[in-house]
Amino acid sequence: MAKLVSSSAAPLLLRRRLYSTSSNLSRLDVEALDAWIASPKQLVLRDKFSQERLEDLYITLPTRDGTRAPYRAPLSSAPLSYGAHLAFFHPRNPESKLRPDGTDADFCPPIPFTRRMWAGGRMRWPDPHNPLTIGETAESISTVETVAKKGFEKGTPMVFVNQKIEVTMMGRSRPSVVEERVHVYLADSVPVNNVPRDVKGLPSTADFTFTFTPTLTTLFRFSALTFNGHHIHLDADYAKLKEGYPERLVHGPLTALMLLEVTILQKPAVRIAHFEYRARNPIIVNRPMTIAGAWTNEHNATLWCTNDEGVVGMTGSVQLAE
Repeated sequence: MAKLVSSSAAPLLLRRRLYSTSSNLSRLDVEALDAWIASPKQLVLRDKFSQERLEDLYITLPTRDGTRAPYRAPLSSAPLSYGAHLAFFHPRNPESKLRPDGTDADFCPPIPFTRRMWAGGRMRWPDPHNPLTIGETAESISTVETVAKKGFEKGTPMVFVNQKIEVTMMGRSRPSVVEERVHVYLADSVPVNNVPRDVKGLPSTADFTFTFTPTLTTLFRFSALTFNGHHIHLDADYAKLKEGYPERLVHGPLTALMLLEVTILQKPAVRIAHFEYRARNPIIVNRPMTIAGAWTNEHNATLWCTNDEGVVGMTGSVQLAE
């Protein structure tokens, strides 16, 4: 069952406040949302870590495509690279079942919460001796851990859905990767705030950087790899007119994967135990972005991504296995 952070069991006075200040949400909207939160949600998927799809991913990533270092093809029976499971385990729903913005309806709250953003997440690799394996099949079990309602009392209702994903190789009893993903869903009536958020507390200098420009081809290829039809990555008119952004947005999981990739580029033999990231500001297509990292000690690094104006798009941290 999904655990409700701010539930329909709240005091009546608070519930009345939610209804009265969220003028664009009806009582039926809120009741439908609470019913959705209370319902059990689980998705089980199987996929094979095929060399062919990994090669498609590698040729999409500027850290692996052969332009800055010799191209290394994925090898059968080798451990899957960190974060590469993001290119697998996608729902296969017919287009007629997708939401109007092109996203899958799985784990999505009901209307009017139709605008989705990837807010952040974390990944753990509990045992370096139990890796995901190229060429083999694994099972992904996704459940909704928590749902948080925020901004209702301010008239800017948002729903944060925290999804837990355990990826286990077939025939094994323990997961090789345990992941959490947080998506935020905005009501149609919530305006987009294009003023960049200020991000404090980052290191003043970086130990390593990597700059590249995500293009329309990058976004198309990553969307195809992840079977992601979200219009915000593919349709300029939708991104501008419906969502209020200046252009199409770079995928949150692509930016998160690049934080991992650049760390691994610096230390190819590294073993990662834990990775955490948080989206701060949108990253726009066709604009240079720089991945940076600073080691706080021999096992931990702070990571961040900035655009060509210095706006921080994503922050993160990585902890190496000891």
